[in-house]
Amino acid sequence: MTDFLCKSKRPTGQRVYRSTSIFSLIVYLFLSAIPAICRAGDESITILAVGDMYLGGSAGAFLKQRGYSYPFEATKDIVANADIAVANLEAPATNYEEVFTEKEYVIKTSPEAIEVIKAAGFDVVTLANNHIMDYGAIGLKDTIELLDKAKIRYAGAGKDLKHARRPAIVNVKGKKIAFLAYSKVFPEEFYATNESSGTAPGFIEYVRGDIMDIKKLADIIVVSFHWSEELLKYPKEYQVKLAHLAIDNGASLVIGHHPHVIQGIERYKRGLIIYSLGNFIFGSYSKYGAEGMIAIARFMNNRISSAELIPLNVNNKEVLFQSRPLTDERASAVIQDIQEISNGLQQDFMLLVKDGKGFISLNKGISSASLP
Repeated sequence: MTDFLCKSKRPTGQRVYRSTSIFSLIVYLFLSAIPAICRAGDESITILAVGDMYLGGSAGAFLKQRGYSYPFEATKDIVANADIAVANLEAPATNYEEVFTEKEYVIKTSPEAIEVIKAAGFDVVTLANNHIMDYGAIGLKDTIELLDKAKIRYAGAGKDLKHARRPAIVNVKGKKIAFLAYSKVFPEEFYATNESSGTAPGFIEYVRGDIMDIKKLADIIVVSFHWSEELLKYPKEYQVKLAHLAIDNGASLVIGHHPHVIQGIERYKRGLIIYSLGNFIFGSYSKYGAEGMIAIARFMNNRISSAELIPLNVNNKEVLFQSRPLTDERASAVIQDIQEISNGLQQDFMLLVKDGKGFISLNKGISSASLP
């Protein structure tokens, strides 16, 4: 009935308004509501995802001078326009000083950063990575308390394995969106156990079981993996298998990070896989992670319908720790690179470029003229 009405034209208000019968007035009020009914039934949901976020390290001097909101100034409007925004929080937010285990790079950020991340428009952070436990259970506990206070939902780490595997649930537009997050990188000492704090390990049985459990309650499931190898542009075989497993069991969107560079994109069955988003804001002057991207997935009726890719300049020698959207030839070059990296993956989609952005659609008849 609703489908028929949504496709039909209602009588003009003037024509119905002139009728003097009560019945006609009732019909008029009902028909007037049809556009709202149709919009509610077809209302889209946008989920924005970015890669690694570390507000510290070499960025420290800039943050002290310009404030923790400084890195987000060039992207905050983009983030704010999404219904839900998710990032990988790479470092614990704590003042605790005792290192959990000695390794080459040990990092943390100021507790002040958490409120700013919320103000920048982020609703969810993933904690399953190779640094969130750098300052042990206390560093993780401090971080979680700050996230709870700021009303930022999190997934991927917790006080024990059960807590680490627990999804973050966001309610938007009458839908429940679940976020799960897993680590597939060293050190394994960071993995949570039944008795100890840590990250959710990306074991096949955990990923499959957690998705199967949450899909009974959620309308859309997003799964995040911290995986692969630093600076590796092509996904490894285990990444592909794990991403396919997630979608086979009910996930709609798989997002990845850790390599600090962009990896390929794959359309698999009804899901979309973004193997690595690269860096978003990262306190390092490394010249190798020079580009990242913002990915915005659009869902209609609980199914992913399209996605937008916004290339970012994250070369801190140029942008000084304020990631900025690329434009013109540099943006197009990044999109072209993504296409080339993705050539070996399943590509049941169209990838078009317009105004320095990449657009993915399942509609193979799409043209650049029909893009936003």
